[in-house]
Amino acid sequence: MVTIRDVAKESGFSSTTVSIVLNNAPLARYIPAVTKKRIERAAEKLGYRPNQFARSLRSKRSHTVGVMVFDMTDPYCTLVLRGIENTLYQSSYLPILTDVHNERSRFERYLEMLLDRRIEGLIVLANWLFVDIHLLGDLEKSSIPTAMIGCELETDSMSSVIVDNELGGHLAVEHLHSLGHRKIAFIRGPKALTDSSPRWRGIRTFAKQSGLELDSRLIVDLPESRDPSSSFEAGYKLTEDLIKQKRPFTALLAFDDMSAFGAIRALTKAGLRIPEQCSVIGFDDVAPAALYTPSLTTVRQPMEAMGASAVGIVTDGINAVLEKREVAATHRKVAPELVVRESTRSLL
Repeated sequence: MVTIRDVAKESGFSSTTVSIVLNNAPLARYIPAVTKKRIERAAEKLGYRPNQFARSLRSKRSHTVGVMVFDMTDPYCTLVLRGIENTLYQSSYLPILTDVHNERSRFERYLEMLLDRRIEGLIVLANWLFVDIHLLGDLEKSSIPTAMIGCELETDSMSSVIVDNELGGHLAVEHLHSLGHRKIAFIRGPKALTDSSPRWRGIRTFAKQSGLELDSRLIVDLPESRDPSSSFEAGYKLTEDLIKQKRPFTALLAFDDMSAFGAIRALTKAGLRIPEQCSVIGFDDVAPAALYTPSLTTVRQPMEAMGASAVGIVTDGINAVLEKREVAATHRKVAPELVVRESTRSLL
C-alpha cells in the first residue's frame, strides 16, 4: 500500500505538508498552488489512495449505512434493495448489506457488528418475523437514524415506509368486480403479517360498498413460514383444496404474486384455463410477474421508490445528527398501482 511517506519521498516535500494537501486540511489554503500540484501529481503517479478508515477515526464519520434484510431470497427484496443501493450511491454513502436469515440471534449479532463499524444510519427491510420476535428495543437502543421498510411502527424514534395495503386490497377486488366477477375466492396473508389485516380490510370495505357477497367457504389463509418460496407451495395447496370443495368461483385474489403463481399452477393442473375459466390477480409485482404464462395481473408496490424513500429519511436524520438538531420520526405510506396483464378478463 502506498503511504503518505512514499508520496513525500516522490514529491520532495515533508510528510506533514503532503498530509495537509492530500487530506485537504484547513492549513492547505496556505500552501502554494505549485506545491499542491507537485504533491497531487506524485500521489497520482504512485497510485496513492487515502486510508478511509483512518479518516473516519479522525472525523468520526464512516459514510456507511447498514442495510438489514430478513431474507434475501424473498423476491420482494430485489427491487427494494435496488432503490436503496442506487440512492445511497447518489448520496455518497456505502451500504453494508446483511441477511439475517429470519433468525433473532443473527439479527442481534449483525446489529452489534454494524454498530461496531460505526454506521451512520440503518435501514431494515422487515417481514412478519420482525414483529413476532420483538426486536424493536434492540434498534431503539442504537440511537442512530433508522427506517423500517414494510412494517409500520408506533414510535417516535424510528421511521417507516410502507405501501397502502388497504388501498391495494380495494384496487384488486374492485378490478375483478368491474370485470363482472361475483364468485371470488381469496387467499389471505398469514395472520401475523402486518400487511394481511389492512389488505383484507380494503377488500371488505369494497364488498360492503358494492354489495359483493364474500363466501366464507371460498376464503383461505396462508400459513406462517420463514421460507419466502413457501407461499408458492401454499398457494398451490390451498387452491387445490378450494377446487376439491366443488364450490364454483370465477376469479381468485391471492395475497401475493408467489401464491398467485401457485394458484395458477393448481388451476391449470385441474384443467382450468387462465383467464378464460378463472381470473387470477396477485400483489407486489415481483420481477417474474410480467414473464409468467399468462403474465400476471397484480397490484404493484413501488418497491424501488420505497427503498429510495427510506434512504432519504435516513440521510436527513444523519444530517440532523451532524447539525445537532432534533428530527421527528417520519412515517410514509405510498400508493400501490393496479397493473393489468393477461391473467384477468371479463366474465362472459
